[in-house]
Amino acid sequence: MAGIVASWKYLMKLGHLFLYICPKSSCTDASETIAISVAPKYTYTPLNHLKGGTIVNLYGVVKFFKPPYVSKGTDYCSVVTVVDQSDTKLVCTLFNANRDALPKIYKNGDIVRFHRIKVQEFNGQIQGITSNGFAALTFDGTVGAPVVPRTTSKLFTFTEEDKKTVEDLRIWVARNFSNSAPAADLSSIQPQMFFDLTCQLVGKAKVDGSSYLLKVWDGTKCPFPSCKVLVKEDDLEGDSVLINQLKNLTVDVIVYDNHVQLAKSLEVGNFIRMYSLHAKTQSPEDKPDVSYIQFHLHGGTVYGRGITVLPENHADVKELKALLDSLALKGYAGSESCTQEPDSYLTLGSCLEGYQQLSVTVLTDHQHFDVTTVNTILNSRVPQQYRVRAKLRKFEPKKLHQSVKLLCPQCNSLQEVPDVTELDVLLQASTTHPSPDLQNIPFCESVVWNIENQGKRYVAVHFVTRYELLQELEDSLIMIEGGTVTEILKLSKKFKGIIPVRSIEDNLVLLDLSIPFFWQGNIQYYGCQRCSHPKAVASLHALAAQQNALWEPTTIAGALGIVLLQYVFVMKFTLDDGTGTLDAYLVDSEKFFQIPASEILTSNIFQDNIERIMNKLCPTGTNPDDLPSLDCFIKSYYVKDGTEEQLSYQIFDTMIAEDV
Repeated sequence: MAGIVASWKYLMKLGHLFLYICPKSSCTDASETIAISVAPKYTYTPLNHLKGGTIVNLYGVVKFFKPPYVSKGTDYCSVVTVVDQSDTKLVCTLFNANRDALPKIYKNGDIVRFHRIKVQEFNGQIQGITSNGFAALTFDGTVGAPVVPRTTSKLFTFTEEDKKTVEDLRIWVARNFSNSAPAADLSSIQPQMFFDLTCQLVGKAKVDGSSYLLKVWDGTKCPFPSCKVLVKEDDLEGDSVLINQLKNLTVDVIVYDNHVQLAKSLEVGNFIRMYSLHAKTQSPEDKPDVSYIQFHLHGGTVYGRGITVLPENHADVKELKALLDSLALKGYAGSESCTQEPDSYLTLGSCLEGYQQLSVTVLTDHQHFDVTTVNTILNSRVPQQYRVRAKLRKFEPKKLHQSVKLLCPQCNSLQEVPDVTELDVLLQASTTHPSPDLQNIPFCESVVWNIENQGKRYVAVHFVTRYELLQELEDSLIMIEGGTVTEILKLSKKFKGIIPVRSIEDNLVLLDLSIPFFWQGNIQYYGCQRCSHPKAVASLHALAAQQNALWEPTTIAGALGIVLLQYVFVMKFTLDDGTGTLDAYLVDSEKFFQIPASEILTSNIFQDNIERIMNKLCPTGTNPDDLPSLDCFIKSYYVKDGTEEQLSYQIFDTMIAEDV
C-alpha cells in the first residue's frame, strides 16, 4: 500500500518570533480509488409536477425572455418564461457572473433544457432560479432545423432520447404555440411600432454617458425619412467608405442607459438582434408639419428589451448574409432604393429623447417614468417614486471620506466607522489574554506563544482545518486571541481572513460587535449589535466541513448568526430644476459612484476618484445655468422626528455615467 503523507508548514513572523506548524498526517491507498466514466441518466420533470423546495431537470419552450442584463448586484440576469405540453408556465430568474454562461436564447419558441434548476414558491407562485451546478442547452424550435444545442457548459450529455424530446416539443410548438414576437424588417415598419430587428452593425459611436449610436442595416429600406445622428467623423467606428456607400440603407439606432455597456462591446460587422426597438416619430421645431422616424432602444428590460449577438451559423444570419451579399454584388449605389431626402438629417439634440442637455447620470431602472418637476414633488404629501432632472446645487459632507457609514440592512440603523486608533482601544478592552496552555479546538490547529519584550503577553492563533488538513496561506481562515490592530492587519495580508476571538472556559467566542468580527485584506466587517444573535465559534465547524464553502464575509456571518453591516455612502444632495429645490439623500454601497464604499477609507486612489466626480457634478465657482444635469430616480417617505412625521427623499436606481 502506497501511503501519501500530506504535510504543510506555515512560516509566520510576528514581532521577533518565528512559528512553524506541522499538521496531522493523512494516508490514502491509491489502489482503492478507481475512476469510471459513465453517462448519467437524467430524469426530467413536467412543469405541472414541480414542487417548491426541489432541484430538478426540465425541458420547456420559451414563451418570453429578457436577454442577459446587469442586475442590481454584480451578476448578469436573464428572465425566461417556459411552457410545455402540460400548458403550465414557469418563470425562471437566472443569474451568473459571466454573461455568456446564461442560456443562449434568440427568440420565443426556442427550446431549453435546464439541469439543476431550483424550484421555489413565492407569493403562491412556483418560480425557477439558478442553483449550484445549473446548466442549460438551447435549441431552435423550428421543425426540421438541425438539432444542434447552444450550450453554456464545456461538457454535457445529449442522447437519442434527448433528441426525440426536442423533436416532440418542436411538433407541439408548430401546432399549439403562437410566436408573438413582432419581428420586422426595415421596409415593413410603421410609425410608433415596437418590433424586433435582425441586422448587421456597420458603425457605432458614443453619444454621451447614457446613450450610444448604432448604425445598422438589414438590406431593406425604411419607407419613411429617418433621423440621422450627427457625430464627429473621428468618433464613428467603422469603415467610412462602406458607411458612406450604405448611407441610404442604414438607420441610426440610439440605445440608452443599461444597454450602453453592451452596445460599446459590439464589434462592427456583428449580426445582432434588437428586441422591442421603438420606431418613434419626431418633428423638428422649425417644421412641425414634417415628421421623421427615430429608432430608440429605450432603457430598462420591460417587454424583453435588449440586444443579442447572433452567431454566424444562425439560420436568420445565413438568410440575412445572403441578402446583403446579393446587394453587394449589384452595387449599393446602383440600387433603386438609394435615394434619401437631405432634410432627414437632424441634429443630435433633436434625437436624444427630447432632452435639451445631456445628463451626467444614468438610470438603472424605471426608464419609462416621465420627468416630474421638483415643485410638483414638494406639493405632494403621498409617498411615491419620481424621475427628476435637475442640477446639483450643493452636497454634504464636503470631506468625502466622512460620507462612508455602516448600514444594517434589517433595522436600517446607521453608525460611524471607527478609525484605527479607536479600533485599537476597543480591541484591547474586549480581548482576554489567552492561557499559555494550548486549547483543544476540534477543527483547528492551535498554538500559543509569548511576545518578546512585552512581559507575559500571550497571543494564540487557531488555524481552521478542512478534513483535518490545513490549507494554503491565501485560502486559510485563522482565529486570533490577544492580537493588536497592527498585528491583525499584518496577518490579514497573508491569510484569507481573520476572526478575533476570546476564551470563555473551554470555548472560543466572538468579541463585542463594536469590533469587526471578520478581517479580510484592508477591509473590516462589522455586525449589527441590535439584529445579530451571535453563535459560538464552534458553529464554523459545519461550514468548514462543506466541500465548496468559501471563507467570505456573507457565509461566515450566516454561520455565526451575525447580520452583516454594509459600507455605504451617505450624502445629501440639494437638487434644483428651476421650479424648486429639494434635499435628497444618497444611501448607496457601490452602484452610484461605481466604486465600493468599503474601499474608500483605505484607498487614496478611490478617494481622489470620488472627489473628481463630485467636482464635475458640482464644480465650484460655476454659473448655475452651466451646471450639468442629473437624471435621478427618487422616492419620498415619511420619517419620525420626535412626535412628528417628516417627508424625506432618497436617490436610488441611479449611477454616474461611465464617461464621467
